Amino acid sequence: MPNYHTLGQIPRKRHTVFPQPGGGIYFEQLMGNKGFTGPASLLYHIRQPTQVKAGEVLRDVKYEADRDTSLRLRHFRTSQLSCAGSPTLDRVPLLFNSDTALLYCEPDVQDEHFYRNSMGDEYVYVAAGEGVLESQFGDLPYTQGDQLIIHRGILHRFRMADVPHKLLVVESRGYLRTPARYRNEFGQLVEGAPFSERDIKRPLELKTYDETGEFKLVVKQYNKLNSVILDHHPFDVVGWDGYYYPWAFNIHDFEPITGAIHQPPPIHQILQGDGFVLCNFVPRQFDYHPDAIPAPYAHSNVMSDEVLYYCSEEFMSRKGIEYGSITLHPDGLPHGPHPGRYEGSIGKQRTEEMAVMWDTFNPLSVARQALAIEDPDYITSWLE
Repeated sequence: MPNYHTLGQIPRKRHTVFPQPGGGIYFEQLMGNKGFTGPASLLYHIRQPTQVKAGEVLRDVKYEADRDTSLRLRHFRTSQLSCAGSPTLDRVPLLFNSDTALLYCEPDVQDEHFYRNSMGDEYVYVAAGEGVLESQFGDLPYTQGDQLIIHRGILHRFRMADVPHKLLVVESRGYLRTPARYRNEFGQLVEGAPFSERDIKRPLELKTYDETGEFKLVVKQYNKLNSVILDHHPFDVVGWDGYYYPWAFNIHDFEPITGAIHQPPPIHQILQGDGFVLCNFVPRQFDYHPDAIPAPYAHSNVMSDEVLYYCSEEFMSRKGIEYGSITLHPDGLPHGPHPGRYEGSIGKQRTEEMAVMWDTFNPLSVARQALAIEDPDYITSWLE
């Protein structure tokens, strides 16, 4: 999890008078999770953040599941998905359960509204694109390979550069955090973890807007998108400090852990939520035991569904995948390397694979929108 950070001007003591230069005081806002006991930040606004002029429901966003629940290994090709539009309003759900959901979009329209997910944290993998994530905490530039972590309730807006975008989004009802085993009792990432605090990107420039008028927020709550109109620009924060803010970690900064023999998938983990984990597979040296088999052995996902998003066309244990492929290997069926990949990996020195893995501990449903891009032959692709 991120450590303490601050930008802009703040008073020396919390919850004390902070005078505005032209008279009056700045308005303090606590933002954090789990009431008053979880990670939080204090923000200081020019105007009260509660000054709302109007509000209405825009539409429902309830996810609809495939009615065919037959057990099978599944493959989806996002390259065949039509999903242009807004980076926040036109995401296509692909997989979901009560803890988490996987969505995808290729946005080509700049949002004029501001967005807040009040139902969960968001992980956004930038498979392609670059720009700036604007928020009340400041500007956070992003580029290809960045993994944006936007905690629940953080008001933000994507400012996309004029380049194609591909965004993979994981919604989490629980707090996204680094694995406990990577942190010591003081919260610092330990030696031996596959990344350090130096790799975490934080907002570095705070821009304060002192503007009045009508400013539209879109808030996701109660499985609906709600429109809320403020009478002032929401980015009127002059300073803040704390532990709760958007941050990023680039997949290319992940330092892979290798061994003499094949290491299990938990070594690739970067984050955990409630009911799932996220992992990065990156280019790395293979195992160095003279008799090592670098490709993974067949395994059963007991009490887990495994999902991979392929960020390249190479993956050592798979054939027939492409950039943007997504595979779902559910609990109840063992899976492993495709024919020839297990024995074919012997003696190889390195892999150039890139992938994001999302393992859930409760069964996933396939959203109906994913059916149009499913590869029906994947289930039999292990036959010789």
